Amino acid sequence: MTKKNLVNFLAVSAFLTLAACGQGGGADAASDALTNEETTQTLADDATDEQAFNSAEVSENEAPENMIEDTVDQASDFSTYSRASILAKYDYVDPNRVVPTTALGNALVYFENNKSKIKNKRYVSVIDYSKSSRKARFHIIDMNTGKVWSIHVAHGKGSDANHDGIAEKFSNVSGSKASSIGYFLTGSTYNGSNGLSLRLDGMSSTNSNARGRAIVVHGASYVKESSVIQGRSWGCPAVASSLKTKVITMLKGGSLIYSVK
Repeated sequence: MTKKNLVNFLAVSAFLTLAACGQGGGADAASDALTNEETTQTLADDATDEQAFNSAEVSENEAPENMIEDTVDQASDFSTYSRASILAKYDYVDPNRVVPTTALGNALVYFENNKSKIKNKRYVSVIDYSKSSRKARFHIIDMNTGKVWSIHVAHGKGSDANHDGIAEKFSNVSGSKASSIGYFLTGSTYNGSNGLSLRLDGMSSTNSNARGRAIVVHGASYVKESSVIQGRSWGCPAVASSLKTKVITMLKGGSLIYSVK
């Protein structure tokens, strides 16, 4: 091979190498495009009808007025403790700091102040509706170990009118199709239009109609464990169908769930 031919050969080889590395839309560029397509996907909504409000639904949990919701700075009696002392007791919880600090603190204080009335003490959950539905924002805390399992969850159609994955409006009103915020206690399970489902009782003024509105934890095809805009429910904190049995089995029977915006 002459010197001139060698130079030409090296020039062509360099060009082909650059193209293969993505300079001209090669394999890596195609992979990036696929990733972008996956993360910008928007899933379809719940297509079922919202259950009519039923004020006669009976709860298995304590009445909301029997629960201690307000936190205090100093101990006022034998059942209510200072926030600082409670958080010190649970300093092993969430070692990786994935749950919003204030929301976690509120949930732990509520849990401790109402511990005698909470039947399922193994798990405490925080749903962080301030995050996009692309994020794993349903944080389930094992109170024995402090470890956190974070999964994706849907919010209500009435909370996200433009379906951009951000919940902006919350309601306690039947027919709003919106999510509610506040403290919940889980109830019994049943098999409904979405299969195995878990009843919720609202313990706050902002979610007191949860039982009558049939706001429940259930599995849904419009929720995926991936970074996409999840489909919207009619107010229920719906999870991926593949996880519903595990989640419901863990949380049924009086576990605390705290939803925040």
